[in-house]
Amino acid sequence: MTPLRLIYLALAIWGTVHPMYYFMQWFNENGYSIKAMVDAWHVNTAASGLVWDLTIAAVALTLFVLVETISRKAYIGLLAIPATFCIGVSCGLPLYLFLRSAPARR
Repeated sequence: MTPLRLIYLALAIWGTVHPMYYFMQWFNENGYSIKAMVDAWHVNTAASGLVWDLTIAAVALTLFVLVETISRKAYIGLLAIPATFCIGVSCGLPLYLFLRSAPARR
């Protein structure tokens, strides 16, 4: 595995663990309600701006993954879509780059 692929993999893992640490802390303190978490994301205009920034980035990444995956017929890349929407762009983007940079099979 190349050093760059290792970096992508490390970023995908970090992008999973670090945000989930904070999400789990929040859930443990406030209950396991997605609606309450979404409300917390919009507690002020700065937080709402960040939510929209990440949402737009997630949609752009999803479109990119779909187009690339279909054109390359490398369907494993589709795993980045649920990773993006269930964890975040911080996981989905480096995960896709990790999967995309795998050596081509012959």
